[in-house]
Amino acid sequence: MTIGRINRAGNINFGDASLSIWEEGIRAAGNYQAEKAWNRQFKREVFARIVQTLHRIGWTVGPWDKADQYKAIALGHRTCSKGDLKGELDVSGRCIKFEMWQDVTLSENSNGGRYDFSKEARMPYLLRIEMERTRRRIRDYLLNVLTDYEFKPSSPKLGINGATAIEVAAHARSTSCHYVKALDRANISNKEQGFSADGVALENGSKVFAFDRAGRVICGTAFYSLNGNWQIVTGRYGLTYAWHTEVYAECPGDPRVKRNSDQRRRRLEGELAKAIKAMNFERAAVLRDILFPGKPALFAIWNAQHSLYHRAGTRGYTSDLSEAGKFTADEVRGWDCAPNKVIQIVSDEKAAA
Repeated sequence: MTIGRINRAGNINFGDASLSIWEEGIRAAGNYQAEKAWNRQFKREVFARIVQTLHRIGWTVGPWDKADQYKAIALGHRTCSKGDLKGELDVSGRCIKFEMWQDVTLSENSNGGRYDFSKEARMPYLLRIEMERTRRRIRDYLLNVLTDYEFKPSSPKLGINGATAIEVAAHARSTSCHYVKALDRANISNKEQGFSADGVALENGSKVFAFDRAGRVICGTAFYSLNGNWQIVTGRYGLTYAWHTEVYAECPGDPRVKRNSDQRRRRLEGELAKAIKAMNFERAAVLRDILFPGKPALFAIWNAQHSLYHRAGTRGYTSDLSEAGKFTADEVRGWDCAPNKVIQIVSDEKAAA
């Protein structure tokens, strides 16, 4: 029986259907004998209490099911179960981890549910509730018994089984080193970053319009993030980041029209490069006619500073001419005399010759 609280310092973290405990005291032990004594005390005061807590809430805790195979480390592991919920508790050095999983639903990994990603998301509702109850009971007990233990919550996950968009956005702002509590955001150092593309001053909670990654017009609530970026919350689980020049106070045109011409062109040019590499010239000709009807003269942009070609839309570089962006004469006019750049414009025909 514990009389009073135990002086130990450590951190408790939640993972994917797991609980982890981390202490730093072993570093101060100094030598092998002292470290051995520290490990023994860590196991008695923390590891054993987790086992006791699991017993109290109905778990069965027994010897490790791989003890015969790994005898050297068997004493630091326990196999646990409660109904269809399974778990493994282990202590290694200054870390204790309790991991839970289930095999009720079909596993993605052929070795079983323990090796699946997103264990929490794959759990049936009742098992997920029991998993959460178990790790919270362990956490609360250790925080009450051990004086300097702290719980460090992980970043919230956006989704039906996780946090809402408002909660995720608030967490991202509050954990930034530039966060100002009185403003509930970082300071806007550049005044231009506090205005929308149509010249309206923005503040946390402003109703705005923006474009998502697919080029669709979205409507939501704006919150300042950092460096001119704004968080746009569009619903319970909808969160998008937009640069201040892409945020509008008024609807920027017909919301039914997608503004994805740049994405479309980059995708088609990528497919064109794949067709050329695969020597599928019939497909390449079809893609060329879709991209550049009328068969205009095409050019690639060579950047002498990097000794590379610009990719489609001048986004990135490549050393392969077949992957370089294709541009018409009107698009490249002026590139060869752009300030602070040494750029040579080479036509595809000349390059091929």
